[in-house]
Amino acid sequence: MSEILYESTRGGEQNITASQAILTGLAKDGGLYVPMTMPSLPDGFFEEMKNRPYQDIAYEILHLFLSDYTDEELRECVNLAYDKKFDVPEIVPVTKVGENTYFLELFHGATIAFKDMALSILPHLLTRAAKKNQVQEDVVILTATSGDTGKAAMAGFADVPGTRIIVFYPKGGVSLVQERQMITQTGDNTAVVAIHGNFDNAQTGVKKMFEDADLKKRLKEAGYVFSSANSINIGRLVPQVAYYVYGYTRLLAQGVLTDGELMDVVVPTGNFGNILAAHYAKLIGTPIGKLVCASNKNKVLFDFFQTGTYDKNREFYLTSSPSMDILISSNLERLIFEITGNDAARTSELMSQLKSGGKYDITESMRAQLADFESGFANEEQVMATIGETFNREHYLMDTHTAVAATVSAAYEKRRDQDRPILLASTASPFKFAKSVMSAVDQKYADEDDFKLLDQMCELTGKGRPAAMQNIENAPIRHNRECDVEGMEQTVCEILGL
Repeated sequence: MSEILYESTRGGEQNITASQAILTGLAKDGGLYVPMTMPSLPDGFFEEMKNRPYQDIAYEILHLFLSDYTDEELRECVNLAYDKKFDVPEIVPVTKVGENTYFLELFHGATIAFKDMALSILPHLLTRAAKKNQVQEDVVILTATSGDTGKAAMAGFADVPGTRIIVFYPKGGVSLVQERQMITQTGDNTAVVAIHGNFDNAQTGVKKMFEDADLKKRLKEAGYVFSSANSINIGRLVPQVAYYVYGYTRLLAQGVLTDGELMDVVVPTGNFGNILAAHYAKLIGTPIGKLVCASNKNKVLFDFFQTGTYDKNREFYLTSSPSMDILISSNLERLIFEITGNDAARTSELMSQLKSGGKYDITESMRAQLADFESGFANEEQVMATIGETFNREHYLMDTHTAVAATVSAAYEKRRDQDRPILLASTASPFKFAKSVMSAVDQKYADEDDFKLLDQMCELTGKGRPAAMQNIENAPIRHNRECDVEGMEQTVCEILGL
C-alpha cells in the first residue's frame, strides 16, 4: 500500500506524514491537513468485515490513513482506546428507532458523548507521533470546546506523560452537567478556563495562538510545543471515519442491506467534523447515498448548502444543543478545498474573506460538487417535540443533539425519492442534558434540579446512571479559572509558567 501523505488546505505544506500532521494539529499557514490522495477500501471489504468487532474496523481505517504508523503501533493504540472504558462490548450499538432509521449510538464511552470515539485514541496516536519525530518537548494540547470535546480530551490526556492539556469553554454556553464534568476533571496536567464569550470566540482565540510565531518560540524555549485535540487535527477526524464504516457493516450483518446497497447518513453538526468524517467514509468506498447535514437554530451550514454563501454575520443563539452552537464551522475548509479542485490559493482567499468580512461565496461549479449533501435544521420547539414523541412512541430517549438530527431526518425522509435505510449519528447520552430531555418528555420536570433529574431519568428509562454521571454532583471542583477573550494567551502563559 502506498504511503498517504498530507498537505495544507492553504498551500504552505505538502508531503507531510500522518504522524507529523497529528503532532502539529494545525498547519503552519493556518490551514488544515488533508490527504494528498484519498485511500480506498479493498474489494470485498464489507462482506469480510460484517461480523468483525469494532476494534478490527477501527484498525483497518487507521491503517489506510495513517500509513507511517506500524501495524503493531496501530493495534496497540486501538486496543488501549476501545476497551472497558466503553459500557457496552460492541462499543457502538446500532439501534433501530422507527420504521427505517438506525441510531448509531456513539455515546457509550467515558464521557458519554461521540467525542470519546476519537479522543480515546488520539493521546496514544499523538504520543507515538512525538517519539517518531524525535520531539523532546512536552506536547501542550490547546483546545476550544462547545461542551463535549473538552471533557473527552481531558479524560483521554489526563496524566499522560509528556503532555499538558488546556481547555477553553464559553461560560454559560454549555449545560450544567457538561460544565461540571470539565471543572471536576482530575489529572495534574489538566487545566480548564471559562471565557467570557461564545465558542467561536474560544475557537478563534485558540487558532490565533497556534499561528503566533513569537508564542511558539517562547513555548519551545520553555520545553513545550502546541498540538490540538479539536477535529481540526486529522488524528481526531480519521477515527471518526471508522464508525460510519462500522455502521454499514452492522446493517449488513443485520440483513438490512446487502453488500453494495446504499444507506443515507444523517449527522447533527456544528463544526462540520462529524459529517466530514461520513463524507470521507463515502470517498473511501462505503456505500452511502446522501449525507444529510442537520443544524440547530444556528443554521449557518443549512444556509450555506441552500445558497452557496457562508455568512457568520448573524445573531448567535444559545440552544438546548450547545455543542452545535457554532457559527464558524472550521472543518468546512477541508470540503471547500476539495470542491475547488484542491486549489489552495482559492481556499486561502475564501478563508481570508471569512476572517475579514465574516462571509464568502462559492461558485456554481463548486456548488454542483455538493450534490451528495442535503441539509435541514430544527428549531427548539421541534427538538423538544421529537424527544417527547419518540419516547412516547418507541420508549427510546434521545438527547437534544440527536433530536436535531431526528427532526431533520424525518423531514428528509418525506421528501426523498429513494427508500433507503437511514443511519443517524446519535451523538450524546440523554443523561448529559437531563433538564432539556426530561422537560421534553413532561413539563413537570422543568423546574427540577439537574442532578435530581438524573435519578428520575433512571426510573423513567429503567437504566442505571452511566459511569460518567456517578457522583458528579459531589465531585470536588478543581478548575475555576475565567478570562476575557483578550486574555486567553496570557492565561495560557500563566498556566505553563512562561
